[in-house]
Order: sequence, then C-alpha cells, then structure tokens
Amino acid sequence: MTDAVIKCESVYKIFGVNAKKMLEEANGNVDAKTFQEKGCIVGVNNASFEVSKGEMLVVMGLSGSGKSTLLRCISRLTDATGGKIFIEGQDLLSLKEKELIELRRNKMGMVFQSFALLPHKTVLENIAFPLLVKGVETENSINKAMDMVKLVGLDGRENYFPRELSGGQQQRVGIARSLAVEPDIWFLDEPFSALDPLIRKEMQDEFLRLQEKLKKTIMFITHDFDEALKLADRIAIMKDGIIEQLDTPAKIVLNPATEYVKKFTEEVPREKVLIIEDVMDAPTSDNLSNLKVSKDEIIENVAEKILSQEKSVGVVDKNNKIVGTVHPSKIIHTVFGGRKENS
Repeated sequence: MTDAVIKCESVYKIFGVNAKKMLEEANGNVDAKTFQEKGCIVGVNNASFEVSKGEMLVVMGLSGSGKSTLLRCISRLTDATGGKIFIEGQDLLSLKEKELIELRRNKMGMVFQSFALLPHKTVLENIAFPLLVKGVETENSINKAMDMVKLVGLDGRENYFPRELSGGQQQRVGIARSLAVEPDIWFLDEPFSALDPLIRKEMQDEFLRLQEKLKKTIMFITHDFDEALKLADRIAIMKDGIIEQLDTPAKIVLNPATEYVKKFTEEVPREKVLIIEDVMDAPTSDNLSNLKVSKDEIIENVAEKILSQEKSVGVVDKNNKIVGTVHPSKIIHTVFGGRKENS
C-alpha cells in the first residue's frame, strides 16, 4: 500500500512493572506465557500492518484477544511498550501532549460501546459539543450539528434528550457527534454490541451507507465474525495479542491461515459472503452457456441460475467483457465442499 494513513511497525503493548525491560531482553520474541509467569500481561504482540485511505479494517477476536488494546495504542489513549505508529506519516509516539490533542481534535473521531452522551443536553447540543470545545462559533456548531442529525436519520429528534431515545438512536447520536469534527480517521470500538440484534443490523446497514458516502479511513473493533464479514474491506483476526491473519473476508473464508481462524469460518455460509470473482476460473474459448453473470454478484444471488446450466458460465465485468468462467460444479464445491471438509 502506498497511501497508508495508519502504519504500525512491530507494535507491542505489555502491562507490568518490568514490561519495557523484558521486551528489550526478549529481542522481539515475546512469549505470552513466559511473560505472564514473570508478572507481565501481553496485550499486543508484534503487530505490523497498514490501513490505506478510505479503507475499513475490522479487527476482531474474542474477549481478551488484544483488539481494543491495539486500537487504544493507535489512538494513543494508552502508550505502546514498543514499536512505531505513524498517522499520515507522522510519528505518533514522538508527539507531545499538545500536539497529540490537536491531532485527536482535527484528525480522529472515536465511537465506543458506551454511548457516553451528556444526559442534560439535547441531541443537537450533544453533537455540537466537540465543535464548541474546538472553539467553533455557536451558530456554526449548531448548523453543523443539524447537518449531522440529518445524515444519521434523526430529523425531528434534535431537541430530544438521551433518555427519550432508543439504544439505536443514542448510538446514532454518538456516531453523529464523532463525525461532526469531520475526522479523516474513525476509530470504533464495538459500537453496536450493546444493541439488540434487529437494531444492530439496522445500524450496520446505516454504517455502510455512511461509509459509502463519506469514505473515511476506519478501524472497527468487534468480536462478531458475521459483523466483520459484513462491514470489512479487510479483517485482522487477533488471538492472545497476535494478529493471526489479515486479509479480505473472501480470502479468510476460503483460505484460513491457522486452526484458530478456521474455527471462525466453519459455520459461515460461503454463498452469502463470496462473490463470483472469488471462485471464477480463467477465461476460456471453450463452448460456454448462454448465461452470463457479473463478477461482483454474490454467489447466493446467482447460484440457482448457474446450477441450471450444463456448461460453464461466462463471468463479465461492468463493461460486459468476459473476465472468467465458472462451472456449476465449482458452485457446488464452494457452497458445500468447505462445510464437508470442516465437518
């Protein structure tokens, strides 16, 4: 990636009195169990990756995997024990307190699981609050906050207090508040996990709509693999502070790198996740069916049509040019083969 907005190089976060000294002595080879025996807890272990402009990287893992700790290191809500972190080429760990505050105010937006709304302020006042802290004039702050109200679909509720809103509506206020300062980088730490399943799905759809419009650079933390698959451009799966695999959702489902990652993918309905491009073969001049399907089509949407053919089906791009082929047997293997292997 050449346009990295976030770049981490061998980032470690180790909790404990002798953490820094032990890290230096380990020479980068950190064993969590050994460190724990000596009174240290490894939160993040040798994390190296980049997030490009406009990309949504979803970091997932079970409780205690280190995903939230990693996010806190990158936002410098906690200081990394070792490694380097760059935000748009700027060395984050070298910034003084005042420079860090400026970076957070002008470049970063944060949304957490707890809504953290001010109970005595209205929706509009909650959203305008960070702008007022920045020194923006009251009238301009209110106007901007009103734009955000419309953006997240809370028109008509701008004068409500948090107690008068549902959980999903409160979360929308939190999202609107973080967007009001127009951050280039957006950090979200399990923002939907406190919501019931139906509202959670609605918020995921809303979030995708916002991202389609705003094109933010996003790190999104979740423990829900289905949520990760739905939202991510790429997924980083963590275990015991280590990034086990970082790849596109399709590649993780098709080629899990470790047994731990494989466990997450076993029950995934592949046809709902993968697109035709993920499973197509190279284009061929052989006799093809009259049917053509788009390379961007989700397999589930066209599986029945393909399975009704005897010959391979041509796969086309947006210009209707054939870029590959897919045989009905490939669809059968993709949908059922992985499950059979896993079982």
